[in-house]
Amino acid sequence: MQTVNYLIVDDEPQARKLLQAYMTGLSNYNLVKLCANAMEAYEALHISKIDLVFLDIKMPVVSGTDFLRSLKNPPMVVFTTAYNKYAIEGYELNVIDYLLKPIALPRLLQALEKVQDRLQKPAKEAAHDAIDHLFIKVENKLVRIVLTEVLLIEGMQNYVKLHLKNKVIVATYTMKALEDLLPANRFLRVHRSYIVPLATINAINGNLIETDYRNIPIGLSFKNEIMKYIKTGQ
Repeated sequence: MQTVNYLIVDDEPQARKLLQAYMTGLSNYNLVKLCANAMEAYEALHISKIDLVFLDIKMPVVSGTDFLRSLKNPPMVVFTTAYNKYAIEGYELNVIDYLLKPIALPRLLQALEKVQDRLQKPAKEAAHDAIDHLFIKVENKLVRIVLTEVLLIEGMQNYVKLHLKNKVIVATYTMKALEDLLPANRFLRVHRSYIVPLATINAINGNLIETDYRNIPIGLSFKNEIMKYIKTGQ
């Protein structure tokens, strides 16, 4: 597992100390600097290779959101704030996660799981680029699924429905297990019960995704990845 160099940027000393204490026991995370404001963080980013920034939003002079917008090639960012009203802005800025203060350790660990997922994603995408089909187990046989035939994948408790162009296939998989089989550059989990092919997305309408097949609800916990796709196309 690669070492992640990180900054903690927060104008509150106690908030910096608490987060530092949580992170100290994690061997693959290396604290480069504790920063009290955006200017200190800016200097650190230009001196050292930084992979991750824990960034407070409401700071004097330059806010966390304004600072992030000023960066041409920002590292991964986890927002830390006492205010939940900035959540949508966080999604728009493609941050990894959004932690409310006082930060609870279990919630921090969830955010770090997302950091690791983001680090591993380029390698996973490269390995899946050439895939045009996969085999899935249906009852006691393996069935070939051509990926361009998939219109929608729907989770139904302990099984999934694959809606194809000319039929529906039911298989005993969890959504997570099937998601791991799919090329990440072609499919997107948009809800705990739905995975859609990126090529079929026509529009985002409020909390709905309009696809070639049907309208799909957006799950709140998946909105960050959806906003990233809208912003970058990947």
